[in-house]
Amino acid sequence: MTVARKLKEFLDKSKVPYKLATHQEVYTAQEVAASLHVKGQYLVKVVMIKSQDKLIMATLPASHKVNVEKVKTILKDPQARLATESEFKSAFPDCDVGAMPPFGHLYNVELYADKSLSKDEEIIFQAGSHVEAARMKYKDFEKLAKPKVAEFATHL
Repeated sequence: MTVARKLKEFLDKSKVPYKLATHQEVYTAQEVAASLHVKGQYLVKVVMIKSQDKLIMATLPASHKVNVEKVKTILKDPQARLATESEFKSAFPDCDVGAMPPFGHLYNVELYADKSLSKDEEIIFQAGSHVEAARMKYKDFEKLAKPKVAEFATHL
């Protein structure tokens, strides 16, 4: 699979500048960062959360992990937890499992971005496959994706 169809159509229509990069087939955010020769803090990873029978997309630097206790507080849901692949894979039909781009609205999924991402001028993220990534300015991402910004990540 290549770039997610919904993502490419959306970015092209939005007229914001972005670049695509092909990399070796890898499956973790840290491997993507290494393959692209960038620091993990610049690569955005997507982690799916299950809260009150709905999916929520959390985006954070690859060099961080989700602090589930903070997520529970932010969502006001003491039962919130990391979602399993089987719980979210059907929500992203044009993406490889685990390679979803951080644009929740394209898939009718609520989106949160960790506050630390806003410190970066540019971000890089998987573009729907395990072999392609996209790069764009964070301010353009924030304008287009409209994430709820909160502090829920802890540096690894």
